[in-house]
Amino acid sequence: MTHFQYGKYHVSSPEERTRDGIEFASKAEMRRYGELKLLEKVGKIRDLSMQPRYLLFPGFKRNGISYKPIHYVGDFLYYDKVKKRKIVEDVKGVETEVFKIKHKLFVNRFNIELRIVKTSEIR
Repeated sequence: MTHFQYGKYHVSSPEERTRDGIEFASKAEMRRYGELKLLEKVGKIRDLSMQPRYLLFPGFKRNGISYKPIHYVGDFLYYDKVKKRKIVEDVKGVETEVFKIKHKLFVNRFNIELRIVKTSEIR
């Protein structure tokens, strides 16, 4: 098993975190994708997609300075047939301060459940 340093986190090699031709950010995210594909196959969820992007705060200019918009990008989006609602999932080993802020902004702005899946919960 090969690990690469990415910031302060160690990341597995791309070969170890690729499935269905998709390179995932982590092996945990790849495994969760497999679980969700199975749930979709048995009819518990539908419309599975990856990397849903939501605008949290628009870009703007002030005093000649341009400020970029702030987005939240989840790992997965699907429709849960039991809950009868859309779910955005984010696979997390560590909840960074930036993520915590974006989580609050997301919950405040959108009426979509944001589910945090801890890496320890994934088989």
